[in-house]
Amino acid sequence: MRSSLSLPTLGLLAVGVLAVSLAAPLMAQLAVPALAIAFWRNAMAAGVLVPVAAVARRDEVRGLARREIAGIGAAGLCLAVHFGTWITSLSMTSVASSTAIVSLQVIWVVGWDLVRGEPVPRRVLVGVGVATFGAVVVSGVDLSLSARALAGDGLALVGSVAVAAYAVIGGRVRQRVSTTTYTAGAYGTAAVVLGVAAVVAGQSLGGYPADQWAWLVLLVLTAQLLGHSVFNHLLATVTPTVVSLALLLEIPGAALIAGVWLDQVPGPGALVGLVLILGGMAAVILAAPEPEVEAISRATPPG
Repeated sequence: MRSSLSLPTLGLLAVGVLAVSLAAPLMAQLAVPALAIAFWRNAMAAGVLVPVAAVARRDEVRGLARREIAGIGAAGLCLAVHFGTWITSLSMTSVASSTAIVSLQVIWVVGWDLVRGEPVPRRVLVGVGVATFGAVVVSGVDLSLSARALAGDGLALVGSVAVAAYAVIGGRVRQRVSTTTYTAGAYGTAAVVLGVAAVVAGQSLGGYPADQWAWLVLLVLTAQLLGHSVFNHLLATVTPTVVSLALLLEIPGAALIAGVWLDQVPGPGALVGLVLILGGMAAVILAAPEPEVEAISRATPPG
């Protein structure tokens, strides 16, 4: 049974949001192929976590049941699809369109609950709708009818479905598996899939200047190890709906960080969208009584 949001949990959500909000500004510094970025995000993180899991969680790793191994593998595959499609889409369509479409992930999470016949309170649906609209406002989505842009939008849509599936699957697995073991397995699986994809696509996995490696390492330390891993940790006690809503804050967060770091001053839509996202989250977290929150969590479950 999942707990309600405590102050420590809210603090971890804030840390996770801040960390993943650094992803877009950091990737703006990279002149590295999309699939290579996705590969190294996961490979470097797995390189840190796999040895830790092998030593500190040795008994747990040896005792993993087949369904747990399958769940970790499935989550890693979904994560690979998410990163591979979304990061690729950023070079094909506008960043605004790609970001807005990826933000639909919370809708797919709630939609999965509805398909399964789980009770989703009306106030939760309203909160999700308001928060998602806020994400679109922040993105300032612009439409293009070029074939390349439409293909990029399609990849972003696939990425949003994949990360929603990653959240749902991960949430279930995290009920039985520790954060370290789960993230080590999921990141490792994603790295293998993305490495193969990069090779098949003819994208170089090395030979970058030293500054590009430095940006990649910083991306892994912040957005991947601190950001995604914090959210994976919270999946044991927080529903995928709340986690996905919190991830919407990455959009205004990235805009505000870019304004300070890259001198890309965000428009008024960033603040308006931030208010809408926070309002939507409040409707989901605070308006629903505890029994309803627990009903949602049973549908869970989980970047």
